[in-house]
Amino acid sequence: MDSMLARGAGVGAETRTSEARLRLTRRGRAVLTTLVAAPAVVLVVAASLLAGAAQAAGRDSAAAAAAYSHSVTVQQGDSLWSVAMRVAPDDDPRIVVRDIAQLNDVTGTALTPGERLAIPERYTGR
Repeated sequence: MDSMLARGAGVGAETRTSEARLRLTRRGRAVLTTLVAAPAVVLVVAASLLAGAAQAAGRDSAAAAAAYSHSVTVQQGDSLWSVAMRVAPDDDPRIVVRDIAQLNDVTGTALTPGERLAIPERYTGR
């Protein structure tokens, strides 16, 4: 029985010794706090960036809607270039094409007959 107590005391002593060695330093607390807080900070930053982007998109679409007062119906064989030449023959067609494409959110060159394109206001007062 004494041997069992001795073994039991030895196990307890080892456990206490290993528990006594585990110590969290100031630097360790700082690292642990940073690791715990980092995901929350990332989520807050991501949410604010998304909210800002959505708000900017809303402003851009409202500004684009207010930036034109005239539209053109696309005819068979029309391209952005031909529409630009028709609405602003005295201006650089590359700039007019870019402005029409941006206003209408056109990414390619293909236009569909019957499609209505908004024309920037600065090209309609002539």
